[in-house]
Amino acid sequence: MNTVISEVSRKREDMLQLRELVENWVIWRDAGFWEKFRTVWHDDGRMMATWTQGTADEFIAMNRAGWDKGVSILHFLGGSAIEIKGDRAITQTKMTISQRAEVHGVQVDVVCTGRFHDFWERRTGRWGLCLRQPIYEKDRMDPVDPAARLTLDPEVLARYPVGYCHLAYLQSSIGYPVKTDMPGLRGDKVAALYACGESWLAGQPVEWEGHVWGR
Repeated sequence: MNTVISEVSRKREDMLQLRELVENWVIWRDAGFWEKFRTVWHDDGRMMATWTQGTADEFIAMNRAGWDKGVSILHFLGGSAIEIKGDRAITQTKMTISQRAEVHGVQVDVVCTGRFHDFWERRTGRWGLCLRQPIYEKDRMDPVDPAARLTLDPEVLARYPVGYCHLAYLQSSIGYPVKTDMPGLRGDKVAALYACGESWLAGQPVEWEGHVWGR
């Protein structure tokens, strides 16, 4: 009985630590606390965002540069599902991405709803983030001034998946090369991501977008 209680207590503690890391990621990234933000990641951690993909250090550098240019991207979190197997974990956390910028001369807000799908590993007693691949479920664009009129180019909008087409429209309009094949609510890409997560929990090496972990 004591062994069972100990295992349950240990799992609960791991879940609390992982949720704390998920929350720290958002708070420290959105506040620009870059040194603290770096501690969430392992050295081989990678971030897959619509507007940039790379190592944790490259992601931080891109964010710093964006801050200097006045780029405004914020996040809000919902609930998490946490799966732990030994020293590996997968978390999925409901989230929104909110970005404000000018599109065709009109100040707009884009809100994208989705999930952070995260690959974690405990190394030398510390949980750290190996890979964050967001899942983009739906989005919308609204003028900040309700009286403003905005017309989008349907050809540009159609270049991107429905889950983040407005976010991509905004980001491409301010000069970012937006990735066009991110996972959405349904489809082969998100199915491959789920399968990759299952392999991670099974202790196998995994490959995502040309990069390998656990080899």
